[in-house]
Amino acid sequence: MVSLSIRKLVAIVMCSAAIGTASTIGVIGISTSGILSGGKGAPGPVASPVAEPVVLADPSVATDEMNNIEIYRAVSPGVVNITTKSVIESFFGAYPQQGSGSGAIIEIEGQRVVLTNFHVVQDVISAGGSQSSIEVSLADKSTYAARVIGVDPDHDLAVLRIDSPPARLTAVPLGSSTGLKVGQKVLAIGNPFGLDSTLTTGVISALERPLRSPSGEQIAGVIQTDAAINPGNSGGPLLNSRGELIGINTAIAGASGGNVGIGFAVPIDIAKRVVPDLLANGRVARAYFGIAYRPVDRRVIRALNLDVNAFGLLVTNVDPESPAARAGVRSLRQTADGYVAGDIVVAIDGRPVREQADFSFVLNQKRPGDRVTVDVVRDGRRLSLQVVLGQAPARRSV
Repeated sequence: MVSLSIRKLVAIVMCSAAIGTASTIGVIGISTSGILSGGKGAPGPVASPVAEPVVLADPSVATDEMNNIEIYRAVSPGVVNITTKSVIESFFGAYPQQGSGSGAIIEIEGQRVVLTNFHVVQDVISAGGSQSSIEVSLADKSTYAARVIGVDPDHDLAVLRIDSPPARLTAVPLGSSTGLKVGQKVLAIGNPFGLDSTLTTGVISALERPLRSPSGEQIAGVIQTDAAINPGNSGGPLLNSRGELIGINTAIAGASGGNVGIGFAVPIDIAKRVVPDLLANGRVARAYFGIAYRPVDRRVIRALNLDVNAFGLLVTNVDPESPAARAGVRSLRQTADGYVAGDIVVAIDGRPVREQADFSFVLNQKRPGDRVTVDVVRDGRRLSLQVVLGQAPARRSV
């Protein structure tokens, strides 16, 4: 038997698979890439007969080992390998770039599509052109050209479609990220370092973690896990002990870019909320409030002579055509004697607001047309304003 060190194994895999380096997303992203190729899928080997569905034993009575085996048999056919190729133009000329990631086949609104991370296909979308492509390999090794149906950079999500015979597409069951508990068992399946269909296990280490998305927005409520996640796992499923998709593996913490036992997954409830918009319109209909602001800090307190215990978001500008303006929100204004504080947002729908993430957390769960209650402090008095949210045409203030 030939013995290989981990370093040698990784080197061999990375040379044979030609995988890109890990990209940075807030903490550290766990996959790279590049896009978009329409066209007919290129069938691989003849597909094996469709396997009978695996009936999972009750996790409360099955051994941990048997639970792992059953989940892998049931879910791994629905996990795909995503390979991206793009050509980057620079001052020094054009050079090819290749990336790798994972994805999960899901069924939503009667359609079977591939759910993955935005950052897995981001380079391809940015580069565009006929030399850019995305290929999706199924568990049976058949490979298809993929096209991007829609992206949500704010939550690092993307939906792809492949022209595969329906019999080849096994959907991963959708669970819920509501009610998760720290210590709960989780499993991850993906393609770390090009090693396709790799299973790792662990627990939920923490909940409600913030994570910076590729667009710069904070993704709130992120799941932290110690299940081993590495470059190439991006976009793959995080599963519960019933084999249900509860999160999309997205990032890792660690300067090395490899697994150190701290990984992050976007909650599936976010995906279930935004994917229908992506299927229908290619983008998410984002709720729009219409203010610019800055957090209240010591400098603001001194400059505006505020109460030393003041907190919240000081409104510095209000879009005159926005929902905030229609609700009567007031902004910072300048007078002959200096600046006069406008409204300070201190809560939205009962959630205290001390920084941008608090405000964005609520808005990101709303849709255009929803009504929210915004509490502001004005001239030392607390007021509640009813605001009917609009639709943001593009990335704006909030």
